Amino acid sequence: MNKNILSIPQAAEFCSLSRGTIWKYVKTGELKASLTPGRQYRILNKDLELFMREKGMYPFAKYQPASKKILIVDDDSQIQKVLTNVLSAQKYETAVASDGFEAGVKVTEFKPGLIILDLFMPGMDGFEVCKRIKENPLSSQTKILAITGYDTEENKDRIMEAGADGYMAKPFLKDEILQQIEALLNNKKSLTISQKGENKQRATSNEFG
Repeated sequence: MNKNILSIPQAAEFCSLSRGTIWKYVKTGELKASLTPGRQYRILNKDLELFMREKGMYPFAKYQPASKKILIVDDDSQIQKVLTNVLSAQKYETAVASDGFEAGVKVTEFKPGLIILDLFMPGMDGFEVCKRIKENPLSSQTKILAITGYDTEENKDRIMEAGADGYMAKPFLKDEILQQIEALLNNKKSLTISQKGENKQRATSNEFG
């Protein structure tokens, strides 16, 4: 199924409205929709989001990621443990996933406001996970902070093109990742932090990753 195109029932569920109400908006032209050869209406995700903003509904969609919930997706159990401890100390609620498939389940169940996503994992890699999350209208608003031990311009460009909101190279400082998370959750501009550059001089005792 194309997650960028919704049926009337899917749009209704996303908006927490009845199918009849969505149908009415489509018929009056307030919600843009196209008709398939089988006489079924289809709505583009971008048109639904525009409609919801115009109606003042957008913040109240059914899928509401909680800003204090963070999903850690990394196959390294040590990274999971360290990040969980750091984030819990800052009063964030956390959940972990060890691969892309588990991440997909946790995104639906846990509804995180932000996902810390490793790029290279067994099975589905972080690039595909990011792409799927951002293409799904039920999770497209979730912030994604990509992390990797394979810091290259190619990997950085590729994950940002897939829809990531921020990028950090391992290892990183505790304060750095906390600043990145705060910026993303408050809709502020996030930096892409690589191992290159003068600002990467650090005290190794405070590093992890």
